[in-house]
Formats: sequence, structure tokens, C-alpha cells
Amino acid sequence: MDITLPELEQVINYWRTQRPSTGEERALSAEVNNLARVYALMIFNHQQATPLAMLDGTCRQLIDSWRQQAG
Repeated sequence: MDITLPELEQVINYWRTQRPSTGEERALSAEVNNLARVYALMIFNHQQATPLAMLDGTCRQLIDSWRQQAG
């Protein structure tokens, strides 16, 4: 199973509302930071989708939580 770039954007936005940035520097939460790293690599590599199996367990869990919430 893959995750597409638009889906990953939705996951990031979901987690941004669940765990907003903090402090004067507006630091990203750990959840958003992990997903943003995947997003950046997909953009850099011109990928429209990436296999979930290629992601670390934390990212897969965040995506699974989003999918369960999205229903």
C-alpha cells in the first residue's frame, strides 16, 4: 500500500491541528516533524507516492491514526 503526496499533506495538516507548533520559534511537534521529513524527501525525489513499507514505524502509526480518524 502507498501513500500519495496529497494524502501525506492531509496527514500533516491533521497532526498540525492535533499537535500545534509551540514556542516563539513555532517549533514543529515531533509528529509533524517526522511526517515533514517524508514529505520533503518525496518532493526532492519527485515522487507522487511512496510505499508505506518504506517508512519507519512512527510515520506508519501516525498515518494509520489519521486513516482511522478519517474513517
